[in-house]
Amino acid sequence: MTGKIDARLEELQIELPDAAAPVANYVPFVIDQNQLWIAGQVPFWNGSVKYTGVVGQDVSLEEATDAARVCALNILAQAKAALGDLDRITQIIKLGGFVNGVSGFSDQPKVINGASDLLVEIFGKKGLHARSAVGSAGLPLGVPVEIDAIIAFV
Repeated sequence: MTGKIDARLEELQIELPDAAAPVANYVPFVIDQNQLWIAGQVPFWNGSVKYTGVVGQDVSLEEATDAARVCALNILAQAKAALGDLDRITQIIKLGGFVNGVSGFSDQPKVINGASDLLVEIFGKKGLHARSAVGSAGLPLGVPVEIDAIIAFV
């Protein structure tokens, strides 16, 4: 039987990537009581980095926004690996968004909206979350965006 969130993903024609393995000395997620803490996810798609570069130089605002969307899909892939069923999610609590932009770039919130909008589209009210959107002088693997998450579940 397909869960409500899996059915919603199918309805929206959204495919989740494979949950990526860590690239350094950390775990992809930690469960503490009824909270799932997901390590920073980059725009990785089934074994390959989908976007690299600096926003405003090598990567457009639109591409960076899509990169944030891919990060959110990776967050959901990790959540599914951790919980087994995305229907267990009761609330997306917080996203921490990091954007590698050129000096003076100030549209970090627009970039991270790629992730926020997707989560609200999938989860409705349960997808509304607190958030930070921060500029960065560099990110792992040369990616333009990295996002971590805190998720409540039953």
